Amino acid sequence: MKALTVKAIWDQEVSVWVATSDDVPGLVTEAATAEELEQKLQVMIPELMKANGKPCGQMGVPVHL
Repeated sequence: MKALTVKAIWDQEVSVWVATSDDVPGLVTEAATAEELEQKLQVMIPELMKANGKPCGQMGVPVHL
């Protein structure tokens, strides 16, 4: 499986991390901390990949911020 790119930016105006990805259609999420964002992405990415007909296997997708 190729590496996926997820863009995470800090939105200072509302004090949250916002993550999006061109590689994972439908991925848009936010979290108050980087750790919380990473946890959300570990759940959301496999679900969205499966919903888009691109299963990521039993190992899931490694997420590193």
